Amino acid sequence: MNPTEDRAAARLAWARHATGQHELTVESASADASFRSYWRGYIDGQPVIVMDSPPEKEDPAPWVAIGKRLADAGLHVPTVMIADLQQGFLLIEDLGTRTYLPELDDNTADALYGDALDALLRMQMHVSTEGLPMFDHAWQTMEMEIMPTWLLERHLGVTLECGEWDIVENAFTTIMHTIAEQPRAFMHRDFHSRNLLVTSERSPGVIDFQGAMSGPITYDLASLLRDAYIVWDNERVEGWVEAYRLRLLDAHLLEEKVDTDRFRRWFDLTGLQRHIKILGLFCRLCYRDGKPGYLNDLPRVLRYVLDTARRHADVAPLADLIETRIGQRDIRVVADA
Repeated sequence: MNPTEDRAAARLAWARHATGQHELTVESASADASFRSYWRGYIDGQPVIVMDSPPEKEDPAPWVAIGKRLADAGLHVPTVMIADLQQGFLLIEDLGTRTYLPELDDNTADALYGDALDALLRMQMHVSTEGLPMFDHAWQTMEMEIMPTWLLERHLGVTLECGEWDIVENAFTTIMHTIAEQPRAFMHRDFHSRNLLVTSERSPGVIDFQGAMSGPITYDLASLLRDAYIVWDNERVEGWVEAYRLRLLDAHLLEEKVDTDRFRRWFDLTGLQRHIKILGLFCRLCYRDGKPGYLNDLPRVLRYVLDTARRHADVAPLADLIETRIGQRDIRVVADA
């Protein structure tokens, strides 16, 4: 057997032993952008999930620890029934298949985002950041540098000149200064429509939280409302953002002096940091990890980057640079090896 078959056999053997169901079968439930995968089985007609998180590639311990923090704060995360962290197998609650993305439309958005923003506020108010990694300048820089390396160089074959690097570095510095102005809170880091599920009780279910950090208060808000997988018109987004700012004020998580314009700049530039990273990340997932499907989402993320940067004069040159360097190319097309 090859390593993939070995892992599949080990996963099934573990699941059968853990559940006492020697005829148990599992089928793929989902996979994410990491090495982690999820498998659905049934015990007495009730679904359960086997999470496969190979420790040498995706240590499951942070998932368990962060999940406990979230559960203790009243968030709806999958209950862990059995965990073998050494092998990287966990038997967890099945939150279902109704992710936000296919459920969202003009008629459902206010209600679904209302639930999601309730959950976000609960996270920011009640989940401790003690011991979590800091979303600091070094981390932010590392993430943003994925874009020139993987989008420009690997995907488009572009080598930046010295003056162009100055534009990139000036934009990165401005973004990081804006992030540094903000109060910090628990940061899920991937709080968006593919990681939220509509559930019959305590909706939404929240998943994929293992990368949580201590970070700027607008990060998860931007991740949710400037989602890489779905777009809403600016007026609607601005309404949601302002309503959330007022809730943060009421919760004393924000100083009164943070007005609408300042909070919107925080939201915009923090989201810009994330989307710059994603432009490179989706390309890296294609070329390094063999997942070319992510290139189909690049145009949406690129539009976020260009539109957001051009709303703020101090980072607008970055938009001009990226657009010029891309030219008329279809960025969804895989480049030659």
